[in-house]
Amino acid sequence: MNAFEANNPGKIPGTGRRAFLRNSGRLLIGFQMLPFLDLPGSDNAASHPVAGNGKTIDSWLQFDSEGLLTVITGKMELGQGIRTALMQMAAEELDLPMEYVRIVIADTAQTQDERYTAGSGSIEGSGNSIRQAAAEARRYLLKLAADRFDTSVEKLTVANGVVSYGAQKTAYRDLIKGKQLEAEVTGNAPLKKPSEFRLIGKPVTRLDIAQIAAAKPYYIQDMRLPGMVHARVLRPPAYSAKLLSVPEEEVMKLPHVTRVVRNGSFIAVVADDEFQSIEAWRLLREKAKWDIPAISPEPAGIYDDILRKGTAAEMVEEKNNVEKELAEATVTWEAVYKRPYHMHGSIGPSCAIAEWKDGLLTIWSHSQGVYPLRRTISHLLGLPENKIRIIGTPGSGCYGHNGADDVAGDAALIAMRVPGRPVRVQWMREDEHQWEPYGSAMILKIKGGIDRDGRVNAWQTEIWSDTHSTRPGGNAGYLLAARDLEKPFSFKAGGFSGGSHRNSVPLYDFASQKITLHDYKGPLRTSALRSLGAYANIFALESFMDELAIKAGKDPVTFRLMHLKDPRARAVIELLVEKGGWRKRKREHIGEGLAFARYKNNAAYCAVKAEVSIDPQRKTYRITKLSGAIDAGQAINSTGIVNQTAGGMIQAASWTMLEEVLYDRNGITSTSWDKYPILRFEDVPDTEVFMIDRPELEPMGAGEAAQGPTAAAIANAIFHATGSRLRELPLRPDKIDWKKLG
Repeated sequence: MNAFEANNPGKIPGTGRRAFLRNSGRLLIGFQMLPFLDLPGSDNAASHPVAGNGKTIDSWLQFDSEGLLTVITGKMELGQGIRTALMQMAAEELDLPMEYVRIVIADTAQTQDERYTAGSGSIEGSGNSIRQAAAEARRYLLKLAADRFDTSVEKLTVANGVVSYGAQKTAYRDLIKGKQLEAEVTGNAPLKKPSEFRLIGKPVTRLDIAQIAAAKPYYIQDMRLPGMVHARVLRPPAYSAKLLSVPEEEVMKLPHVTRVVRNGSFIAVVADDEFQSIEAWRLLREKAKWDIPAISPEPAGIYDDILRKGTAAEMVEEKNNVEKELAEATVTWEAVYKRPYHMHGSIGPSCAIAEWKDGLLTIWSHSQGVYPLRRTISHLLGLPENKIRIIGTPGSGCYGHNGADDVAGDAALIAMRVPGRPVRVQWMREDEHQWEPYGSAMILKIKGGIDRDGRVNAWQTEIWSDTHSTRPGGNAGYLLAARDLEKPFSFKAGGFSGGSHRNSVPLYDFASQKITLHDYKGPLRTSALRSLGAYANIFALESFMDELAIKAGKDPVTFRLMHLKDPRARAVIELLVEKGGWRKRKREHIGEGLAFARYKNNAAYCAVKAEVSIDPQRKTYRITKLSGAIDAGQAINSTGIVNQTAGGMIQAASWTMLEEVLYDRNGITSTSWDKYPILRFEDVPDTEVFMIDRPELEPMGAGEAAQGPTAAAIANAIFHATGSRLRELPLRPDKIDWKKLG
């Protein structure tokens, strides 16, 4: 008997999607209690049961009887601003004002299955679908209007949702009359020309920013439902630890504690208020007994272990004979770069709310993939997918594969034991730090050759990395709780993703190059962290490019441009140098470094310049300014691109200067912000971003373009200022050879 059957001995009523929406109506009301949903343009709209199959207009757009447009996307708002950008795209094609547009985001009862919100692909993927649907809707509506006016479509004009033919006018709502647009999206409806844009490319204000800045309830962590109880999960002290005993009776005597939920080594406490759930959790933590296996290898041996246990090399890319070109090179050079484990470090610990009622399980989650999470919860509980609804709700600081899916699994397991009441589960800070999946530690060995003309004739990279993708995807074994159950689900790593070698292939025009990858299964849990392996690969590639420029006696910018043919790649570097300046004069104790990449080698182009100021007396440095130039194709929301780039540079600066997950044989020791320092407000450098808008081209995601270039630009700036080449992240001041400064 599975968890679902154990809690439902009677017959489960049949429920389709519409019935699910109807039966969970009270929950929808509760969901709308969050003030941000009352904002104009928010998803405070009537429920829209999943329509179409992704190929019809109503899969992506629906008008109500008042003529208000609801945009429907399966992608999740993670702070990147897609809520506003996707509404802009639909409003543009339909000639609607933004205040006529709302959006529904990531809800298995209302939106299409668009898998994960990842890889900076929301604008390219969901945005393109919505835009095509809007163009198709416009063509369909104009045909209706032309028939009504007994004229041709070409003689009609549209403004603010009103179609005009001379003095005759009709609104979209009068043409639709509340019906759904079930016409197929053919893909050949004409899109607006760039010269006709009035919203695309403009800095349309994000309404959610005001909510967040004013610290008003916005995130799932702020959400409260009537009758809700609070739960805390006692996670094991280390990976694979087994629970031996807990003082359940003693915990149950605490005030307001209503239940202790235990299944194998999974244990949680439920209380009527949050404070008492934390008090009970503390008692459990103090008195629980565990069998704790040691973690191996310990940090001091991690890089040796990576090199020793990495698998045989897999070929990623090979062009011409690298070995022959290296043998013929005038100068050869090689270097090794290292990246430690990094954490997401979400500001708000992961949180989920689940309610099991009337044979339906509803979960509010900040997961990046509500449909994959539903499949995973279905597997975990043995509950049919059509009995589960996942509602995407923003989480504070949530991005990548952090603890969002895991805490949803926790909430689901506990809710099945507390039927009829919403159960809110929030991780403790130390749980977030200890148990989220990290960005993998990596090693990059690069060897290069320079010919007699000062050009790179050979480039060879070897990569060692653990996986960058262990998202659940329907397999319960990928959830933490599932592995701790009395009958545990097994975790089977699904191979090693292309995330390991992302951006490892140089875009430069080299005579020969070879890139190989060694997979490695390390001691810590790893998965998708912003930009995946691109961060470390670009750090190494662009640092080494700087090193070769020095060996060739060339200016680093000139050296890069010598090897770049792609005009867009050259344009971002040249724009950055023009606007941001480049080593115009020697300044004492100031270093400037530059780096470049095209994210995934097929998305946004980005160049970053770092300026560092060193203090030889105190033997430290600070980043004073980060400048970026980005080409993400057609800009949808120009402010959004600038903000994403500036935010990416700042986060990458924090990773690069400070961040490193620490652990010992007994578990993770980076359990707080003191033990995992991040960049504080007073240390955040000035930023400036220069954008190249190409309205004639397709838009490309900009969310992860700045991470890698920023790391290398900082390393190159430190070298420029101090003469010390730092190749092991984080680039702490104690790694600088201060003796070189005299």
